Amino acid sequence: MRIALDAMGGDFAPGINVDGAIEALQAMPELEVLLVGDEAALRPLLEASGYSGERLQVIPSEGFVGMEEKPADALRRKPNCSLAVCWKLMAERKVDAVVSAGNTGGVVAFGLRTRLFLKGIKRPGIAVVLPTATGQTLLMDVGANPGARPEHLAQYAVMGSVFARELLGIASPRVGLMNIGSEDGKGTDLIRETHQLILSSGVKDHYIGNVEGRGLYHGEADVIICEGFVGNVVLKVSEGMASMMMQRLAQEVCSSLSSERGTAAAAFKAAGKSFEHNEVGGAPLLGIDGICLISHGSSDARSIRNALRTAVELKDRRVNAQIVELLGQTELAAG
Repeated sequence: MRIALDAMGGDFAPGINVDGAIEALQAMPELEVLLVGDEAALRPLLEASGYSGERLQVIPSEGFVGMEEKPADALRRKPNCSLAVCWKLMAERKVDAVVSAGNTGGVVAFGLRTRLFLKGIKRPGIAVVLPTATGQTLLMDVGANPGARPEHLAQYAVMGSVFARELLGIASPRVGLMNIGSEDGKGTDLIRETHQLILSSGVKDHYIGNVEGRGLYHGEADVIICEGFVGNVVLKVSEGMASMMMQRLAQEVCSSLSSERGTAAAAFKAAGKSFEHNEVGGAPLLGIDGICLISHGSSDARSIRNALRTAVELKDRRVNAQIVELLGQTELAAG
């Protein structure tokens, strides 16, 4: 498997991308990585690492998309930036996947411009795995499509269900639709129309209907669908709350159990790992005819390594082929 890694993406690029790629190559002998970025910056890092394997090569690009840069501006002004080259490589079938810890909007924008969508998919979406009281829940979409239509959300239900089954190991994922109430008829026109579409989709037998926001972390569903604006707000609020709660709890326990300060701190640190982005690696942009993983901007080498690993798993589990097959069994596929 060959993966194009946006070497200039992320708060700590390019160093963490080089280190993460090398760690992944050492763990996965079937993997090849193309480091896309500033050759003058990458070559010294590779030399310093001591890695000399043939499965890692540098692909030159011109510039990169800054973390605060508007994606629309980057599309116009940076046609040969690292993200643009990554997506071009996948569009030309020279790589199987794109991985980036760069500007999320930029990753999505350059990807959508290629129109490299799976057969039948109208709009790709970003999926994230979140910890819950009973295990894990996949939330989709968290930012790729803030102006979603009912057919987009219904397709997310199909894509999320396949991902949860193949990557999370849930045989029959319960699919829920995020809403302001659990009763039928609640919510906006978008939600009510989506509800009816999912009832006629390939996941209707595992659809449990509306799920309120509090149900996310109670584990009421294995897959929860929402439009991108709502999903992004939920994700950012969750990250902030998780960080705050773990810090406050650790402080309280450590102050009251001073004789076991190290033990308590270590326990809370371990528990907090379930909320850390570097344990997951990256969020897949599902619906792409290929594979795309979007890592957190503050990713470290471990996160990049894990994102590369997840990309390999997505291919090995034939997630895209199963999405196309399941969509083909319903009226949700695009004409």
